[in-house]
Amino acid sequence: MAIWFKTPTPEEAQKLHSQTMVSMLGIEVTDITEDSMVAIMPVDKRTTQIHGILHGGASVALAETLGSYAANCCVDQDNYMCVGLDINANHIRPVSSGQVTAVARPIHIGRKTQVWGIQISDSKHRLVCESRLTIAVVEKQPTP
Repeated sequence: MAIWFKTPTPEEAQKLHSQTMVSMLGIEVTDITEDSMVAIMPVDKRTTQIHGILHGGASVALAETLGSYAANCCVDQDNYMCVGLDINANHIRPVSSGQVTAVARPIHIGRKTQVWGIQISDSKHRLVCESRLTIAVVEKQPTP
């Protein structure tokens, strides 16, 4: 059974994130299943730190981007929005080139909060970063 309020598409995600930090980092949503979302991010001069390896902040940006987008796709966006409340990331292994792939899966989808697990892997499918994102589901306020 699908978790999505309205089934999103990778194309909708790209359009929504154009001209934001997401597009500047080269993050792209590539696949959406019944209960997960997948995105890629290049490991290049935009996303590495001074030692030439993937910046931990870039990994966290990827995790929060994917988890937040997935969370928002699980609610009625006419009435609610999902915002990050807390994020944790364990950086497991360095990556110096290529791209990384993130997979977001729900741990809890509730009325007021959601918790998402995001695993980021390298091109050899080795774990690079394990992240957990807690989301607040907030009722939208009417615009005057």
